[in-house]
Amino acid sequence: MKTFRNLVLFGIVLFAAISTQAQISPVDNNGLAIGGYDVVSYFSGAAKQGSKSYAVKHNGATYYFASKANQNAFKKSPNSYLPEFDGYCAWGVGAKAVKFPINPETYTVIDGKLYLFFNGPFNGEPFNTYEDWGQRTTELKKAAHANWPTVKNSK
Repeated sequence: MKTFRNLVLFGIVLFAAISTQAQISPVDNNGLAIGGYDVVSYFSGAAKQGSKSYAVKHNGATYYFASKANQNAFKKSPNSYLPEFDGYCAWGVGAKAVKFPINPETYTVIDGKLYLFFNGPFNGEPFNTYEDWGQRTTELKKAAHANWPTVKNSK
């Protein structure tokens, strides 16, 4: 019984650790972009984890891809696949004029552009910025693009 209880406790701790780490910087301290997710994959409707085997350096960041085809597509036209707002949470830029980290599995593609969002615990409560974005897309998208020149240079 003690072993079972320890396994359950371990599972809860592991889940909490994974949940709190779901939010990432668009480019981490090692230069890895979007947590290693394949930015080309978003355009096919599924966020996929990339592989070191298909890595590309671009503007000082390293991008991973799930396939050689996606790697080649990015090499051909990187600006077609890079997320808006340097990968920061689109809602944060539009609604609050600040840089928020992102959950690489919470995204949308609008008019051929990739937008990423914060989705995880905030002050002990679940908070998914995509929900508000989805209700006010036009307003927040316009505000985000207007705010970005100032927000981009902020810390």
